[in-house]
Amino acid sequence: RAVYIFQCTMDTRPEDLVITPVLTADRRVEYHASSLVSAMVRGGVAVLDEGNRMPERAWASLAPLMDERRYVESAVAAVKVRAHPNFRLCVTMNQDASVYELPSYIQSRLKPRVEVVSPPWKLQEKILRLKCPAVEEGVLAGVFDTLRNRVKRGLHDSTRDMLSLAQYAQKLKLAGVEDPLGCAAAQVLEKASE
Repeated sequence: RAVYIFQCTMDTRPEDLVITPVLTADRRVEYHASSLVSAMVRGGVAVLDEGNRMPERAWASLAPLMDERRYVESAVAAVKVRAHPNFRLCVTMNQDASVYELPSYIQSRLKPRVEVVSPPWKLQEKILRLKCPAVEEGVLAGVFDTLRNRVKRGLHDSTRDMLSLAQYAQKLKLAGVEDPLGCAAAQVLEKASE
């Protein structure tokens, strides 16, 4: 089945999720379907990545899609688009401080829920070495120690945070910053106090 990905942001508007008007070079208005609507029409899988970064007004436009009605409406294009019977919706969520609380009427429609936990340390180390080949071994070792200490204190960082920390610490080290890992952690990680 085809997979269609939509990256959610705090600026996502309802029309971004459904149908967006576009002014052409010859001054006509064309309507472009989002990746979500493309998945709906074709019976694919739509992935709303980082869904809890979207504001409530964007979620409100999806409420009828997420229950037995299975459609979205575009006020801009004045159309109702019904979902193909094979259409599926998958939403990924983050657990950091920069996300919105989902409205309860949306939370109740997001079923089933699958929690994805962090990969084992050995795999995280392998990912970090693979994705950050320019980062010195000493910096990588410091990153692993920092993250392990944070886990012991109940703070869990994403793989993306880990990559950002390593890359930023390496840049600070090359710039001659004293305690590059500590400075990077203070800026990259939530509640950093290493």
